[in-house]
Amino acid sequence: CVGIVGASGAVGQEMLKCLETRGFPTDKVRLFAKRAAGQVVKSKVFGDITIEPFSIEAARECEVCLMAVSGGFSQEFSPQIKGGPKSTAVIDNSSAFRYEDDIPLVVPEINGGELSKAPLIANPNCTTAIGAMALWPLHQKYKLKKVIMSTYQAASGAGAEGMAELEAGLKAHATEGAVPAPEVFAHQLPFNVIPQIDAFQENGYTKEEMKVVWETQKIFGSKEISCSCTAVRIPTLRAHSEAITIETEEKIDPKEALEVLKGATGVKVVDDPAGLKYPMPLNATGEYDVEVGRVRQSIVFGDKGLDLFVSGDQLLRGAALNAVIIAEQAVAARLAA
Repeated sequence: CVGIVGASGAVGQEMLKCLETRGFPTDKVRLFAKRAAGQVVKSKVFGDITIEPFSIEAARECEVCLMAVSGGFSQEFSPQIKGGPKSTAVIDNSSAFRYEDDIPLVVPEINGGELSKAPLIANPNCTTAIGAMALWPLHQKYKLKKVIMSTYQAASGAGAEGMAELEAGLKAHATEGAVPAPEVFAHQLPFNVIPQIDAFQENGYTKEEMKVVWETQKIFGSKEISCSCTAVRIPTLRAHSEAITIETEEKIDPKEALEVLKGATGVKVVDDPAGLKYPMPLNATGEYDVEVGRVRQSIVFGDKGLDLFVSGDQLLRGAALNAVIIAEQAVAARLAA
């Protein structure tokens, strides 16, 4: 049995879709949500599922529990769910446990395997996960020294409310000639970009930007990688993009780097400048793979540097898909034991 807590939210819904489309090895899924309790979700794979109110006891009846909830909720309940009579494995999508030394922070294609057997596992921030998919294969071959990232993050990163505010603002501009005052975002998002995501920290970076720093170093297992990030909200609905510059310890050739990326799981190379083909959020939306392109030698770092552009669906690779692949690894380990 697989349980999804927070099943009615955007990430929870995508988790169910991933379980359905990937042929997850279970014949039973249980959905938990507060406001949607009692509603019936029709699944072509798992049949009609009635959403239940959450309880620790019910969640512990599942072998795997996927948490698509707030950090505060997860902080309180995830430790109480893990283990128990079914040895329940909890995979948490919030930021509650990402920086705990004894809790694995996992991107399964990078550091899964043994870590995916842990009773409580943290999913990384969506921005980190998307960038990591492109950076990891390059790090393995060329060893990253520096990562400089600028992000272009969709309105859906702020939830359904963020998307609704963007759409309502665009509609109001088209029909009334003006955009209403923002409620979700700090400033008007239609026809604008906002260089702030999450709260500012003492060092001048936002928490979103520091998440990329902290999490990249933890997932890659190296605090020697220097990271810097500027996170920007843009008026698109779904999928985040990132412009990334890297400096490497070894010399890195763009053509060779493209071949390395083509061989990486979960990565799709879209790099044909002559054909006007490169990663875009519109094309990455709804796709499992992270698109990588615009790969070129850095004119700052020379033959030990590279510039690239990445687009990925933050609700999938940045959240639901990542959690479900971890769960697949956890179940496979159990079946092999």
